[in-house]
Amino acid sequence: MAKSNVQYVCSECGWNGAKWMGRCPNCGSWGTVEEFREASVAASSAHSRTAAPGRTARTTASTTITAQSAALPITEIDTESVTRLPSGFSEFDRVLGGGVVPGSVVLIAGEPGIGKSTLLLETAGNIARSVDRGSERNAVLYISGEESQAQIRLRASRIGAVEPNLLLASTTDLATALALIEQHKPALAIVDSAQTIVSQDVDGISGGSTQVREVASALIDTAKRMDIPVFLVGHVTKDGQIAGPRTLEHLVDVVCQFEGEPQTALRLLRAVKNRFGPTDEVGCFDMSGEGIEEVTDPAGLFLSSRGSNLTNATNSNGSDDCASAPSIDGTCVTFTLDGHRSLPVEIQSLVTNSVLPTPRRAVNGIDANRLAMLVAVLYRHGGIALLNNDLYVSTVAGGVAKEPACDLAIVGALASAAKKKPIAATTCAIGEISLTGQVRPIPRLEYRLREAARLGFTTAVVPMLRKPVHIEGLRVIEAATVKDALQALLH
Repeated sequence: MAKSNVQYVCSECGWNGAKWMGRCPNCGSWGTVEEFREASVAASSAHSRTAAPGRTARTTASTTITAQSAALPITEIDTESVTRLPSGFSEFDRVLGGGVVPGSVVLIAGEPGIGKSTLLLETAGNIARSVDRGSERNAVLYISGEESQAQIRLRASRIGAVEPNLLLASTTDLATALALIEQHKPALAIVDSAQTIVSQDVDGISGGSTQVREVASALIDTAKRMDIPVFLVGHVTKDGQIAGPRTLEHLVDVVCQFEGEPQTALRLLRAVKNRFGPTDEVGCFDMSGEGIEEVTDPAGLFLSSRGSNLTNATNSNGSDDCASAPSIDGTCVTFTLDGHRSLPVEIQSLVTNSVLPTPRRAVNGIDANRLAMLVAVLYRHGGIALLNNDLYVSTVAGGVAKEPACDLAIVGALASAAKKKPIAATTCAIGEISLTGQVRPIPRLEYRLREAARLGFTTAVVPMLRKPVHIEGLRVIEAATVKDALQALLH
């Protein structure tokens, strides 16, 4: 008989304890702590599970050392034979570090409806389309515990992922999922999702910490043993954390967050953990009714129509047409870093006379506390009084301008709206502003300036440089104070 212990687990965050509580002490949710009995599998049972087909491939300690587990000098281990599998999306491959590594387990997490399943189903179709039908591993296996095969087929038809080498299965049983992987030996296996698969060898509610840990361990064992890459979909809690035990993120090789606002089509894929590549890469995707499309050059996403005209003119004939782009007061463009990428962000502001006892401050895409500080600095060191005005500041297309390097563009947009003097469409501002009114240096300025020149900007207002920067086609204006910067922007 397996020994069982009564435990109480929070279905929201995975917290477990020895006694019931009305409110979870970890996430603070009410009525989410439920009772379940966790069974400890005996050693003899572990051997029987190994012998049974489709069961979790884990054994107890043994004196037999296989060739795969033998200790070897690091200089004798061959890595040239490891070939990464292209996902069909260059943006996805960039985040993974160059492609999918055989035998790796990748966890894709994100909010409901953000597009995780669509991204992976389209990736499965790309890989199934590219694999050699005559090879040993000539199929892609998609296992879903949330949808039926017919539902997945309908979605695949909509996004153009119907391929004969794409195998679909619908099950919530871990043993069945493992048996399918061992039977078909696919080039890629996708399990959607970790919280819906249940192991019959342990007790616990579906999605609980015990079940998620068991499911992840079994899939990782199978992936390493058979050298098959596995994509694992993970749910998130209401505060954005990956649901289940924290050990889930430690067990897998790669953890990616799929982010985006439901109101916009922009989706960002970030690598939070990556054993095979960098963790500061960001992939950009566009969500549409026909599926997900990668955005290799996201410059035009965060610019308004005037910025898009500027970019299109630059890409078409070289740049002189950019000077004809219209200039509108209350707007200023800056460049922010997201991983290795330099992204343009357009700041728009509206300044009106307030009829309220307390002037209104409405922001979107920037920090409200940062705005309050910049308004005070603008009044004290810039000579522009906006303390009694209603201020509305926003970015375009859901861009984020919370980096300190965006301070100069926010101040420029506010001053432009207050004085009704437009900033030239080909001018950008990059710099941090201190409480003393100084324009402070920022990291990787030259990288941002090169991106600005590529997009057709001809003038950049920046902090004082430690060493000269010469970029063809771009005039760099150095400003030591806010007053100097505003004079350069509003001349």
